Amino acid sequence: MTSLARIALIGVAGCLFIQNAHADKQQDLESLRQRIASLQQEMEKTSDSKTETADALRESERAISNSNRTLYKLNKQQREANSVLGQYQQQSTQLSREMQGQQLLLAQLLNQQYLGGKQEYFKLLLNNRDPNQTARELRYYEYIAQSRAAWLKKMRDNLSKLSSVAAQARQKNIELAAMQAEQALQKQNLLKEKNAHQQVLKRIALQLKQQRREIGNLQRDENHLSKLLQNLSHIVAQPKTSTPQKNNTPRVEPIRRTAFLSLKGKLALPVNGKITNNFGSKRPDSPVIWKGLFIKAAASQMVSAVAAGRVIYADWLRGFGNLLIIDHGAGYMSLYGNNETLYKQVGDELQGGDTIAAIGNSGGNENYGLYFELRHEGNPMDPAKWIRGRSSKSR
Repeated sequence: MTSLARIALIGVAGCLFIQNAHADKQQDLESLRQRIASLQQEMEKTSDSKTETADALRESERAISNSNRTLYKLNKQQREANSVLGQYQQQSTQLSREMQGQQLLLAQLLNQQYLGGKQEYFKLLLNNRDPNQTARELRYYEYIAQSRAAWLKKMRDNLSKLSSVAAQARQKNIELAAMQAEQALQKQNLLKEKNAHQQVLKRIALQLKQQRREIGNLQRDENHLSKLLQNLSHIVAQPKTSTPQKNNTPRVEPIRRTAFLSLKGKLALPVNGKITNNFGSKRPDSPVIWKGLFIKAAASQMVSAVAAGRVIYADWLRGFGNLLIIDHGAGYMSLYGNNETLYKQVGDELQGGDTIAAIGNSGGNENYGLYFELRHEGNPMDPAKWIRGRSSKSR
């Protein structure tokens, strides 16, 4: 086998490896999503907190979160499409300028050709001048002819490129128009859902107020969350169910994350706001203690992931509203509750600082803000000991 053939074979093997690895990763992701979806369905069936109030809130706040997430994605796609369109327009402008310069040079060449005329060749051949000088002048005319041909070819190429860029720009404009139409529709849907949510809140306002005061409800919500985290931990710990690799091809490892333990005392708060409770203190008029922080913040303010990880839960949960849970590895998890919108979904890989949600007061909470917890192997940890600039205050 020649060296060229070996290189080609290695290239093909590399492509097959990447394709197989991508397929396995997608299969692992789909398997994770299916297992978590089954867990959610099972917990909803067996939940002892299934009431008209919880059902009405869940469906209304889920719908708002889903519509906002769709709008968020559409806005992101529109920004990307506008960026690409801007690049096409820059290319078109640059090509047009190049062609103007090429046309000017070509006009000068044609003018010289017209003024000189074809008879110059015959004059050079028929006069009795030095043959070497004649040969040099003939070579000069040959260079002019070659230059003219080169400019013509370059102009044809640029015209072809300009046509292609114009077609791509037209297609991108069509895509943008479709996105804008979809955005308008989603905004209408969101407005309807928010109006419907206000009606729901009015209808169940008394029940919500009673639930917030009932110690049993708070304890039940805490137990439900603990059970959910326990089940999620088991799912995350389960071996992946991907197909066996062929030819002993090694598995592609997931994105490496910095050991979460090394971030103790270095994390930033997931949102800028005022912390209104301390970890371990009693909730108002209740013996139930806070297992996290409530960070009071403005509505729709963006929430960020405190560290790299993978989303393992993104749905509505009674008492915690639209809740997102990130697995950071080695049994560490972070929880973000009471959001209006969840921008990420199960299986999404994140880096620290990525936008994951928007502030709300879902789950029947009276105040806008974020409920934030840190857990290790299901056990709550004091976030103040992990947050930069607050660890010393908590001692």
